[in-house]
Amino acid sequence: MRNIRRKFVSLGLAAVATGLSFASWGLGTETAQARRKTLVIYSGRSEKLIGPLIKQARKDLNLDIKVRYGKTAQLAIALLEEGRNSRADLFFAQDAGALGAIERRGRTLPISFRQLNKVPARFRSPRGNWMGISGRARTIDYNTKLVKKSQLPKSIWELTKPKWRGKVGWAPTNASFQSFVTGMRVMYGDKKTLKWLKAMKANGTKKYPKNTPIVKALGRGEIHLGLVNHYYLARFQKTNPKFPVAHHYTRRDPGAMINVAGVSVLRTTDQRRDAERFINYLLSRKSQQYFSSKTKEYPLRKGIASPKGQVPLYRLRAPRINLTKLHTLEATLKLLQKAGVI
Repeated sequence: MRNIRRKFVSLGLAAVATGLSFASWGLGTETAQARRKTLVIYSGRSEKLIGPLIKQARKDLNLDIKVRYGKTAQLAIALLEEGRNSRADLFFAQDAGALGAIERRGRTLPISFRQLNKVPARFRSPRGNWMGISGRARTIDYNTKLVKKSQLPKSIWELTKPKWRGKVGWAPTNASFQSFVTGMRVMYGDKKTLKWLKAMKANGTKKYPKNTPIVKALGRGEIHLGLVNHYYLARFQKTNPKFPVAHHYTRRDPGAMINVAGVSVLRTTDQRRDAERFINYLLSRKSQQYFSSKTKEYPLRKGIASPKGQVPLYRLRAPRINLTKLHTLEATLKLLQKAGVI
């Protein structure tokens, strides 16, 4: 376990993973009897995004739920380090890579097929130990005043052409971008991915800390194209319907990859039934519509409509990637360092 932690620390990922005590988030004084009645969730999804849904779940399920919020990578590390001593029942992760990582280390339990079958097979573990709840699509957003539809790149490989020099924005230190690069590695290998990263850097691609500043930069014409997740644009359009930015989806390459936010039941749980009740709640029509309307993510339960104004999920020509393989984040970070972009 020390080796695992040392590797993550060397990449700057585990700064506070184990510095949070149970007492600091309200579990330090619980009795064993109270523990049996409390569902403990480690959530890489922020309280701002899912807090209202958790609050409603407490009422609807008549269930005491306590949540430890944090970065998905940090919480995954914490779960691995806590091992059998962990008090967590369920992991609600921001991306499939973290779910795949703890599944590979034997920290999860199988989810019932009845629940798994509510989402398409490509959005759940082939081994059945985690499943997606909502989907996030990668997109190339563009300034509609600066770029005509006929000029848009057909693939991410075209972004290294001279015509896009200094006109593209990305966020190499952002987790969603790193998952995107991991998807490239899974599809095309490290050598081709490294070549693309170096070519993008040489082409003057502009660096931003995360997705929101990229969309802002697009709106003011600072850049022409930006590599982001789909739901950020909706936040700008809500306050300014004439915001001059639109989505462009490539076909069958990582530029249109769909990642998931998902859940796994942890092997340390003694409340498997309540954990499954909570998963059912996340898959309910009401909860899935919450993700569609409030967070603008794609509902993954079959039969639930996509967010208003978004290209329906079934029409996206996303690449077929085994999302469990996105667990190789450490190798991705090393590749980004080798390319000189982080």
